[in-house]
Amino acid sequence: MLVDERPAGMEALSACLDAAEHTLVTVADGLAAWEMLLADPCRFDLVILDQATPGLDGVRLFKKMQGHQVLHGVPAILQTDSTGRARVHDEGWSAVLSCVVKPYEQAELARCLATALQSRVCYRSSLEGSEYRGDALGSAREATFTFKTIHSARALAALLANTCPEPQRVVVGLAELLLNAVEHGNLRISYDEKTRLRRENRWEEEVAARLADPANADKEVWVEYAREPDRIRVLIRDQGDGFDWRSYLAMDPANAIGLHGRGIAIARMMSFDSIAYRGKGNEVEVTVDTLPR
Repeated sequence: MLVDERPAGMEALSACLDAAEHTLVTVADGLAAWEMLLADPCRFDLVILDQATPGLDGVRLFKKMQGHQVLHGVPAILQTDSTGRARVHDEGWSAVLSCVVKPYEQAELARCLATALQSRVCYRSSLEGSEYRGDALGSAREATFTFKTIHSARALAALLANTCPEPQRVVVGLAELLLNAVEHGNLRISYDEKTRLRRENRWEEEVAARLADPANADKEVWVEYAREPDRIRVLIRDQGDGFDWRSYLAMDPANAIGLHGRGIAIARMMSFDSIAYRGKGNEVEVTVDTLPR
């Protein structure tokens, strides 16, 4: 969905989506967009907002989405100026709301779209039809898992999320943390390297190459799952060297327009009731409350 009254915005987005398997729905008014989202909250994989949309501006519409059980998991991109970007940061939304500052290059918008859509499709495909996998753990109080690949990280995120009260909220954060454990932990792909690989469309190729490297053959991610009377607890541990996780809990606004890097902040703000890193940063524990609020 594009929420924008300007024909130029519609043309730019249409050009970016030409080769994508998505249909573009355009809405010129923020209130009309909100009503359409409420009518069918599972319809849209991405919402592109504008700071100056009449009726309900982009930031306020995004806030309403964050308060909705389903819509809070839909990624959003805000078209704005530098003042609007500063507002997003000041109000604490920079970790979960990507911004493109006008005027922007079409290539920049295309990169943001590709990253957001790829993540969204992965999360949805993991959840769809996977309800029975949650039942497999329904009677388990404790379970331990190990895995090595990106595909396994996404599958395990769906399995564990489906034991939680709001799986669509939890799967986002679990997938981010499990993927981080593989690519940044065990495979040692740095933030800067991932930025470059994303821009060159070589990220998946590099991940596959490092997984095939004999030096990484025995590296695994360990996950411990525990169901307690009032919460679900998940411990994730990789075999990497760790990192300075503190700077990622409160994401630098400079990364609000980046291709990645917001996963930890998203997990803290959206997906879990608590998140705690241990030691050098290669171990993290998250909890999800299960009692009614």
